[in-house]
Amino acid sequence: MEKLPKRFVERVAKSLKQYQHITEAQRKRDVSEADTVTVVKDILADIFGYDKYAELTSEHQIRGTFCDLAIRVDGKIRFLVEVKAAALDLNDNHLRQALNYGANQGIEWLVLTNGVDWQLHKVIFGQPIDKEEVARFNLGAISAQRQDDLQILYLLAREGTSGDVLNSFHQRSQLVNKFMVAQYVLSEGVSALIRRDLRRHFPDLKVSPEQIQELLCNEVLKREVLEGDKVKEAQSRIKRAANKLAKQAEKDAAVVSAGDTASE
Repeated sequence: MEKLPKRFVERVAKSLKQYQHITEAQRKRDVSEADTVTVVKDILADIFGYDKYAELTSEHQIRGTFCDLAIRVDGKIRFLVEVKAAALDLNDNHLRQALNYGANQGIEWLVLTNGVDWQLHKVIFGQPIDKEEVARFNLGAISAQRQDDLQILYLLAREGTSGDVLNSFHQRSQLVNKFMVAQYVLSEGVSALIRRDLRRHFPDLKVSPEQIQELLCNEVLKREVLEGDKVKEAQSRIKRAANKLAKQAEKDAAVVSAGDTASE
């Protein structure tokens, strides 16, 4: 877990509660999108630390973006921010314009928010162009006293743009998630381990690794971690990692063999 800058922590502690009250009041009053944009700019400045006048760019200043805000740091747009009215529930369709512009301009990070709910997406530059949600949070549920909450807020903070905070978090989220863990749980090694412990505690029990895997698939794990594109992606990642290890083992064995031959 990354050590957070003191000024970031202090800024969140100072401003968070104020904006929790403001955004919740906006939601209840069902204020317009324009009013929500105004508060989002204040949040980006007072909580996340951006210069409101130098680093937050409004729609009319970004030619052809059709996006509410952009965050520009050191002359480069780091985030496109799509803002919706405070009472509106966010959905994927809301990011379509920002996604198209981000893809065309090489901007890889998108933010979707209504002031209360915040989503952070990464643009996937492929055919077709796609996006992947990296993080989300509800501003009203965040606590300045919880380290995990601060870590999530830091992904969008001005201080985090100077390093590789977002990419590191994204890479970790790709590897440590329910789809990846489910594939490891279903592996032969884990099934054998469960069988071994069962038989150690209950010596007369007769159960095969296949029976354990069947239970895991049909009665223990949820269907969502067993089927779909995310599952295939996890399987592919594990396979690539295993192949890489195997190739490295072959190289190491070849080096050892060459060394033994030379010493003879």
